[in-house]
Amino acid sequence: MFGSPGNALKRHGRQANVPYLCAVKSILSIFRTAPLFLALLLAACSPSADAPAQEAAAEKRVLAVHDSLMAQMDQLYTRRQELQKVTTLDTAIAGRQKKALLAAEAAMMNWMHQYRRPADTVGHLPKMVYYTVQQHKIDSVAHLMHASLDSADILLRQAGTSSQSSAPTTTTP
Repeated sequence: MFGSPGNALKRHGRQANVPYLCAVKSILSIFRTAPLFLALLLAACSPSADAPAQEAAAEKRVLAVHDSLMAQMDQLYTRRQELQKVTTLDTAIAGRQKKALLAAEAAMMNWMHQYRRPADTVGHLPKMVYYTVQQHKIDSVAHLMHASLDSADILLRQAGTSSQSSAPTTTTP
């Protein structure tokens, strides 16, 4: 039959097992959300008397990463300026690296603009879910920032013009 997805793929010379691909995507999505479900399970099973302490600790972990990244924000600007001054680099490579640094800065700004501490009237479980999601988001921003800074440092070292010390930028609390 021409109406089925499998036949459409066969007509175009491609063989694919569509149900298999859907199953793989489903399994991968489960693994991506597993930390969130684990956090929900732990929060649901924990005693309610300890709820404010758990919420405070979760918020503190999120904000600790934020504070660490804020201390490195000026490095994004500095690396962009250093890349701008280097004349021995391929302009396309330097341009891509500057865009990566700008993307890391934009990701940090976007995270800060969307972060809102949950109101005191919000229940324990929704707060824990929110902090878990925010932890994943800020960790992604941290990865992006560290990767772009490290790549810029490597590129500048290859050009022989880095004013950066040899200390790695991937330190987080």
